[in-house]
Amino acid sequence: MTRPWQETGQGIRIAVRVTPRASKDAFLPGTPEHFAARLAAPPVEGAANAALTALVAKTFGVAKRDISLIAGETSRIKRLAIAGDASALAGIAAELYGAGHDG
Repeated sequence: MTRPWQETGQGIRIAVRVTPRASKDAFLPGTPEHFAARLAAPPVEGAANAALTALVAKTFGVAKRDISLIAGETSRIKRLAIAGDASALAGIAAELYGAGHDG
């Protein structure tokens, strides 16, 4: 089964498709390849990346310092590493991904 996260030795990695300049911040299920994030911040001077880091930290209940942008700094599709308990973080990701993608 394809899913937008994978467990690692340090936590999990997620793929996120970002839509900047949305009316409000939201972290949502996306496709089998990525989550979707809507950000109020514009895609200039790292504002959207900073907003994404804050949103992912809040969503997964970790500190912003535990989030690393590992690919896609200037792309809509971004890969992030989230440091922490891999099984707990994967459980949160699965819950966020939701029953709408189970089958």
